[in-house]
Amino acid sequence: MSKPTASIDSLLDAMGLTLPAPAAPLGAYVPYVQTGNLLLISGQGPVSASGVAIKGCLGDGLEIDDGHRAAQICGLNIVARLKDALEGDFDRLRQIIRLNGFVNSTADFTHQPAVINGASDLLFELFGARGVHSRTAVGVSALPMGWAVEIDAIVEIEGDAKT
Repeated sequence: MSKPTASIDSLLDAMGLTLPAPAAPLGAYVPYVQTGNLLLISGQGPVSASGVAIKGCLGDGLEIDDGHRAAQICGLNIVARLKDALEGDFDRLRQIIRLNGFVNSTADFTHQPAVINGASDLLFELFGARGVHSRTAVGVSALPMGWAVEIDAIVEIEGDAKT
């Protein structure tokens, strides 16, 4: 059973979370592309609604909890981008299919899956079974803007996204 947009907004409020405004791309790409019923959402960083970003390296100054929070903010940005693409109608969401999570981490940090759980848990809490997805969680030596985490998504939707 789907959760209507008002229900998603209420859930976010109850969780004390705010959707950021969708950010402009940082380069020569688009925020999302639709092909058939798939919406491919470009990488989203851990930039909160207030504009503050979580930056740094896991295993060198940042702990798992910091990374988990960064991934949750990336998840909020994915939801904000999805809301924009669907013109606010989350009933058109069929399934979050896949997340690709990148964690700025030291060579000996091995808890990338625990970090990316921040986004996975959020999507499940908001969308229930429609938020369950496959996932990659990998460590990288650097991310754009010094971000701690970046996540992109593949989502199945009904109909056309906003153009």
